[in-house]
Amino acid sequence: MLPAPPALAAQAVPIWLIIPFAAMLLSIAIAPLLAPKFWHRRYPVVALALGAVVAAVYLLMFGAHGRHVLLHTGIEYVSFIALIASLFIASGGVLIRVRARNTPLSNTILLAIGAVLANLIGTTGASVLLIRPYMRMTAGRLRPLHIVFFIFIVSNCGGALTPIGDPPLYLGYLKGVPFFWTFEHLRPMWFVANFSLLAFYYLADVVISRRLARLGKLPPSPSHDPAPHPAPHLDDAAPVQIQGFGSILFLLAIVAAVFIDPLLAKYAGISGYPIGAAVQLALAVAAYKLADPDIHAANRFDFAPVKEVAYLFAGIFITMAPALEYVAAHADQLGVESPTNFYFATGLLSSALDNAPTYLTFLQLALGLEHLELSPGGIATLLADPGGASTLSAISLGAVFFGAMTYIGNGPNFMVKSIAEEAGVKMPSFFAYILYALCFLLPVLVLVWAIFLR
Repeated sequence: MLPAPPALAAQAVPIWLIIPFAAMLLSIAIAPLLAPKFWHRRYPVVALALGAVVAAVYLLMFGAHGRHVLLHTGIEYVSFIALIASLFIASGGVLIRVRARNTPLSNTILLAIGAVLANLIGTTGASVLLIRPYMRMTAGRLRPLHIVFFIFIVSNCGGALTPIGDPPLYLGYLKGVPFFWTFEHLRPMWFVANFSLLAFYYLADVVISRRLARLGKLPPSPSHDPAPHPAPHLDDAAPVQIQGFGSILFLLAIVAAVFIDPLLAKYAGISGYPIGAAVQLALAVAAYKLADPDIHAANRFDFAPVKEVAYLFAGIFITMAPALEYVAAHADQLGVESPTNFYFATGLLSSALDNAPTYLTFLQLALGLEHLELSPGGIATLLADPGGASTLSAISLGAVFFGAMTYIGNGPNFMVKSIAEEAGVKMPSFFAYILYALCFLLPVLVLVWAIFLR
């Protein structure tokens, strides 16, 4: 969220206004377990009702400040959902089949490709493009663990090398962090984190395969991932088979459109309008209309996953606004000073809040500790000092990596969950997913800290 003007930011947000956000998180975590039928039918009502409570309080109690917060939250939400929905729609017109045996090694290689691709088309783009072929490759033995590791690697940790990769890094780029700074400084951490996760995944997949083999339930491994019927004709001799190149061009154009708003602000003085989001949605409509219906059928494409994300994150964005404001107002009281502090504080809050504004909050705090402004000049001064560069590395890694700790830490997480559930995968509950993250992801994040930031 964009920071409020100083005159408005002075108004303190009461801590009780965070209750709707806590209720939103508890609803997502508990309602599908205790009342699955009610939640499936009524989750839009719950999300929008909780958001409406916060919006009403802002409008009635905070005047101009409340209107400012709601306006910027709305713009931020439109930009978020436009990117998520547009990439989802465009990727539905792309059919990818891989001529490879269904083995732990081939699946690990696909995840490694996804980790690299996340830096070129973003974690969201890589996630929606690869999740369907990934599930087809593991057909017959697909388990929730396979999807969880996909979220860890492709939807989060893979995208730490470029501003395109993950929203926090893109926000840093807009504020003045050089475009290639993350690639130059975060490569070793990226490699350790993703290599470790891939190793964990490979070992876990081997265990799953051997267990299924002992039980006689391991399905025969085809030489390629079978697209569901009906599927367009494909050349069985090709190692990688791709159809829908027109949709790929739309997908790339949608990714490029994220630069429209900052370029308009820089060169035309136009800001505050989600023009890039409008372009992305227009491209998505064109991609959907021009896509091959047979490819949509082969991908079993429908709008249910993006509908769920749109409703739930509408509630999350509005109810989260007071929590973000409260953290921003009290960040200087957290005792955060060293790279270790910044890494874990940014990471902890990125797990529960949107990792992009959390990144911005701690970047502002890091600059404030050095008596610098949040500007390209202030950031350049911070990065010129080795200690400042270490601090920004810690903030960047905390925001990107810890975004994988929960379903709501990063936008693609919930999208992948919804796509997998639509395909029939019984995904872990909110708390069960956190348990997976504590067992497999957190040790890797601690390892990154121990090697590079301690």
